[in-house]
Amino acid sequence: ARYEQLTGDVEARTLDEVTDRLIIVDRTVAFIPASTDRSLALEIRHPALIAYFVNTFDRLWHLATPMHPQAVHPPTLNGITPRQRAIAALLVEGHTDTDIADRLGMNVRTARVHIAKLATTLGSESRAQLGYLI
Repeated sequence: ARYEQLTGDVEARTLDEVTDRLIIVDRTVAFIPASTDRSLALEIRHPALIAYFVNTFDRLWHLATPMHPQAVHPPTLNGITPRQRAIAALLVEGHTDTDIADRLGMNVRTARVHIAKLATTLGSESRAQLGYLI
């Protein structure tokens, strides 16, 4: 819905994993969350920190999937979607369903649905077998 509201000369991308909010203005000031509920922001003007944030943003931007003005849908690989691949990588690292949901910016129930679909696609009958097949 957010992408549909975009107008003008803008480009938007998305990542598999959700990162904390970072706002950079004119490469001179940055704002990052200063509280867990995002009601406060920290204003940063130190040139070295700004350069670090810009570099981090640029790296994440290049890793992200374009969503606007034209969405790019990466192809499935053997019936496994890019989202399922991201979940599989986190499962192999030993993350819980809750951790996976938090890192990918989704509800725990949604993460479990993706895990179940991944298990079905790979022919797994248990969580241990799923880990082995991944």
